[in-house]
Amino acid sequence: MSKFFAIITRDKPGAKATRMEKLKEHLAHVEAGLDRLAVAGPLRDAEGNFVGSLLVVKADSEADARALLEADPYYKADIWSDIQISEFNAAAGDWVGGKTW
Repeated sequence: MSKFFAIITRDKPGAKATRMEKLKEHLAHVEAGLDRLAVAGPLRDAEGNFVGSLLVVKADSEADARALLEADPYYKADIWSDIQISEFNAAAGDWVGGKTW
């Protein structure tokens, strides 16, 4: 697994109840795949409400990253209205120890 992929999801309106109902299953899925996650967590609005998720995953291809996401109980519960997956190159910042150039 030599690439990173950024995955940004947006919750459907009214998805909070399902998100909470599936939380334990979702967290078990996350724990099972920790070796493939660079970072992951919920996105929130200014009031603290869940609005989506952000993941940076290690995968061989976009299809591989999508397969990891599609195995998530949140995906199976259909809480997301939009999913974007893009190859990601960590180039600068604390997580990469400064800069890569």
